[in-house]
Order: sequence, then C-alpha cells, then structure tokens
Amino acid sequence: MADVQPAPNTDTPQGLALAITAYVLWGFLPLYLKAMSHMPPAEVVSHRVIWSVPVAGLLLVLMRRTQDLKAALGSPKTLAMGALTAGLISVNWGIYVWAISADRALDAALGYYINPLFSVLLGAVLLGERLNRAQVFAISLAALAVVILAVEAGSLPWAALGLTLSWGFYAFFKKWLPIGPNQGFMLEVLILSPPALAYFVYLTTTGNSAFGAQTSDTVLLLGCGIVTAVPLMIYANGAKLLRLSTIGILQYIAPTMIFLVAVFVFGETFDRARMIAFPLIWLALVVYSASLVKQMRKRPA
Repeated sequence: MADVQPAPNTDTPQGLALAITAYVLWGFLPLYLKAMSHMPPAEVVSHRVIWSVPVAGLLLVLMRRTQDLKAALGSPKTLAMGALTAGLISVNWGIYVWAISADRALDAALGYYINPLFSVLLGAVLLGERLNRAQVFAISLAALAVVILAVEAGSLPWAALGLTLSWGFYAFFKKWLPIGPNQGFMLEVLILSPPALAYFVYLTTTGNSAFGAQTSDTVLLLGCGIVTAVPLMIYANGAKLLRLSTIGILQYIAPTMIFLVAVFVFGETFDRARMIAFPLIWLALVVYSASLVKQMRKRPA
C-alpha cells in the first residue's frame, strides 16, 4: 500500500461539525458507564472492543471501504502504527472506565480539560507550531493547577494525567495513521480483539462474567459497541479535517459536560484544591482561546 501523508493542517466546516458531535456524545458517556460501575473495568473495556468490531465492520461494508482495510492488514508499517494507536486508546478507555466506576469522574474531567493544552504543546514540540506568550501562559496555568492538586492530595492526579497523555498522543498519531479514519478504527479494534476475546473466554469459563448473568447487564455490555464506535469514528473523521490546535479548543465540550455530570448527577465532592485548580484551568483555556481567535482574525482569507 502506498504511503499516505497526513491531512493538510487546516480547518474545514465538515470537520468542525463532526468533532462537535463526537464531543457531545462523549459528554453523555459517563451516564452510560456509571450504569456498569458494578462490573470490573477490564471487562467493560473488553466488551467495548469486542462489540465495536461488528459496528465498525458494518459501516465499512455500507461505505464500500473494505479494500483499504485489507491493504492495511498486509502492510507491516500500517499494522505497527495501528498497534500503537490501539494501545493508546485501550489505555485511555481503561483509565476512564475505572475513574467513572471509582467515583473519580472529576479527575476524568480534569484530564480532558488539560488535554487541549497538552495538544497545543504536542503541536509545538512535534509539529513545529509556534506558541505565543498567551499560549505559554495558558500551559503554565494548567501546570500550576496540577501542582496544587498534587500538593493537596500528596500525590499526582494520576488518572487525570493518564487520560491527558494517552488521548493526546492518540490524537497526534491518529493523524499519521496511513489509512482512512473509519478503516483505522476498525484496524485498531481488530488488533485489540484477540486479547479482549481471550479475557472474555476466561471470565466466562471461570463463571465471573457479567455477560449473560442478568439481562440488563448483557444489554449494557452489548451497547458498548455503539457508544464506543460511533463517537470515536465520528471524531476520527473530523480530526483529519482540523488543525491540532482547533481540536484542542473543541475538547472543552466533553470535559464541561463530564464536570457537570460529576458534580450535579453523581454528587462528587468539589473540595478546596479543586476549587482552586479548576478555575486556573478554565482561565488557561480562556487565555488560550482568546489567543487563537485573535490569530484566526489575522489570518488572510
């Protein structure tokens, strides 16, 4: 298969619409995952992988784009990149499912709030995108917020940082995966399927599987394919049509919804450290957004 260069580093209206849709869907995801909080996170993640395969596969068949997937499966370079992005997204899923089940949804919100600024940093370090003073100041504010949380808790907010790093690098490397976004997601879940199926068989044979034990749990696990594949494939299509910095701004949508759900639906405690850290991050995002809007206004038509 011929090498494919990443999409042009520009924004498109279609990309904006797709990305916003994906982030809104992700904003509601904690409500679904909370309903499965009595199940082990590893089991939930395994079903997210298993049931994403038929959903993503059906979409590829309907779009008549299976040939690219076949070519990717025969390309060692593409398989290696797919394995990297698959590994990153599986880590992200695992941390996120655990955070929701462990009543740490606020940590999940924190991680995804920090991530836009981390994406900007990645753009500067790995893509050579220049940072102005406002952007540097915004990143510094986010770093200060993490320090405050770490000092108050006596340890780093590992869940938040894990989500930030895993998703930030996933978004970056996804742009370089030499295959279409839908085929890329299918490739990722295919790569993850063997260990996911092996774990499912293990749980079933040892009598520890939630699948089949109760109708409600079985339906929730089956639905993992839809709630996982649909938003991620929508995002994957949008990400290749947007600049990394623009993706960073749009990511405010999901963590804001997660934050509101955590506080007002799940009733998680908004303690003193978070009362300081979250406003610092919000300020950082405002500073960064204002800087980006200013840059866009100066950009020639």
